[in-house]
Amino acid sequence: MRRAALALLVALAAGCERIDPAPAAGAPEAAPGAAAEAVPAPAFSLPDLAGGQLALADLRGRPVVIDFWATWCAPCERQVPVLNAFQAKHGERIPVLGISVDVDPNAVAPFVAEHAVQYRVLLGDEGLARDYGALGFPTLFVVRPDGSVHSAHVGVVSPEALEAAVAEWSEGS
Repeated sequence: MRRAALALLVALAAGCERIDPAPAAGAPEAAPGAAAEAVPAPAFSLPDLAGGQLALADLRGRPVVIDFWATWCAPCERQVPVLNAFQAKHGERIPVLGISVDVDPNAVAPFVAEHAVQYRVLLGDEGLARDYGALGFPTLFVVRPDGSVHSAHVGVVSPEALEAAVAEWSEGS
């Protein structure tokens, strides 16, 4: 039992390397061999650190990478360089949104400055993360241009896995 618990703890601390074509929470599961039904990503309109507001609907027509994270989450910290590099490469066509689930919004700006976060950070909460079906942090979702959930990734995402998740929209990069 102790070994299983220790293995789980190590896996969670290291992050998972799994991207699932998974709909948001509450979506029906497709029958084996059947095409998965497109499930709309839960809508949101959230403040950002610059004092602006952004709604997911504002980005309709483009794929979007959404990362749910927290300042107290060590794996989330390790994901920042991966997302910064992705934003630098694809951000004009495939924006990255980091949605903080911190209870204290005052903790977010110092973390963002200290870690040189280069993508847009929104102030959300765990309720929105649960609406998406996030099982822990970080959890990353790719939303299709039509606003439906394309895939979900629990844990720290590798650059290769993130590129694979958006491959159909990143030709010519």
